[in-house]
Amino acid sequence: MRWTNDSSDNVDDRRGRRSGGGAIVGGGIGTIIIAAIVFFLGGDPSAILSSGMHQQSSPTEQRDLTPQELKMRQFVKMVTGETEQTWTAEFQKMGMTYRKPHVVMFEGQTNSGCGTAQAAMGPFYCPADETVYMDMSFFNEMQQKFGARVTEFTIAYVMAHEIGHHVQTLLGTTQKVDQLRNSGRYSEADMNRVSVATELQADFYAGVWAKLTDEREHILEPGDIQSAMEAAAAVGDDNIQRRSSGYVNQEAFTHGSSAQRQEWFMKGYTTGDIKQGDTFNALLK
Repeated sequence: MRWTNDSSDNVDDRRGRRSGGGAIVGGGIGTIIIAAIVFFLGGDPSAILSSGMHQQSSPTEQRDLTPQELKMRQFVKMVTGETEQTWTAEFQKMGMTYRKPHVVMFEGQTNSGCGTAQAAMGPFYCPADETVYMDMSFFNEMQQKFGARVTEFTIAYVMAHEIGHHVQTLLGTTQKVDQLRNSGRYSEADMNRVSVATELQADFYAGVWAKLTDEREHILEPGDIQSAMEAAAAVGDDNIQRRSSGYVNQEAFTHGSSAQRQEWFMKGYTTGDIKQGDTFNALLK
């Protein structure tokens, strides 16, 4: 991926400020298991984070960041800046104002508007404080446990997916999904299908971002789109279920199959048109 000169001021790097070994209180082993599943799905753990689990920690420890970590900070700032430019322009076309999200880089654990964020959750977006939380160790897990080739554009794809959830919040999609979930009128299977539609739309928005940003800044290099496709396949529900349990249960999907995630990312990338991303009508008919 070609770097640009853009950089965002909305990135908070909390690495090097991690808490010492603390004890989780109130979550219980069930919460920990569920949180681990959410991590492997690459999803939004806000419901788990807000379920009463909190952290008792020892005083904050300080350490110097390595040159590689400092370089990654600059990369995240650059990608965040490119998302800000692209989505600001797109919202202007719709007669709307794009409210820039914050991005937090952390290790181990940190506080979030959705509760205590932990590394086991993977990257996620918290609507309560409109912030993307990025634990960078997730990409080591993606490579070691799911065999995904991790490149700079892999990281950009994951960030663009999470910021896609922010786009959904600004457009009101997140709120509508929450209303459906809280109504109590729909079965778990129904809400799983809604969850899949929500996640695939975030993949679509990631593809739109890649297309429009490349048109403006020429950021893509050979192999970049393929690395995003490999990442999308790695975190597909069917791939994760097959690796963890040996079989696939489609009714339990919450993020979409590998093929679906690739399909919707590529639809966003080929069209570059936010209006083509109605995953809900496509999947919930």
